[in-house]
Amino acid sequence: MSAETPRDGRHWSAYNDAQAGRPPRPLCRQVLAHAGAGDGRLAVDLGCGSGIETAAMVEAGWRVFATDADPAAPTRVASLVGPEAPVEVVVAGFEQVQLPRADLVYAGYALPFVPPSHFADVWRKVREALRPGGWLAVDLLGDRDSWAGQRSMTFLDRESLDDLLHGLEVVALEEEDEDGRSFSGPKHWHVFHVIARRPR
Repeated sequence: MSAETPRDGRHWSAYNDAQAGRPPRPLCRQVLAHAGAGDGRLAVDLGCGSGIETAAMVEAGWRVFATDADPAAPTRVASLVGPEAPVEVVVAGFEQVQLPRADLVYAGYALPFVPPSHFADVWRKVREALRPGGWLAVDLLGDRDSWAGQRSMTFLDRESLDDLLHGLEVVALEEEDEDGRSFSGPKHWHVFHVIARRPR
């Protein structure tokens, strides 16, 4: 992705296809370690994409409600978890999907692609989905990211992030602010990696 960050379906399908074989993202592994064995509890995977994190949740004993706007998401997820896995995959944008109440909500690099005009409503749905004691793990882009300024995406400064997390117990917050690579080439990443918990 470049400064023009394509968001059409072909781009996301190519991106998700390219993810095959990578390990689960560190934030997903970390929140699963904090939350402990799923024991049949429900997790939500927002922007499940390639299905890698969904599969990690299933392996850890969670039932999973996974959602993504890519029509190929159900096929990708099924290829990783098998037809009998306790997974429901819904193809929908975050603005349209109805989230169930869950003990874990994970969104890896997905929520920044919600436009600012819809972000508050989507964030409200995410917070309302958390049961008391539920875990939240999200990657959010900061205002020094090289994509900042794109009107179709949401970027946060630290004060705005703190406002979003108000009332949650912040368990871990790592701020990444460095050059790196994206799917389409070099970029500067400014990312807030957050693990939080709704009080019981």
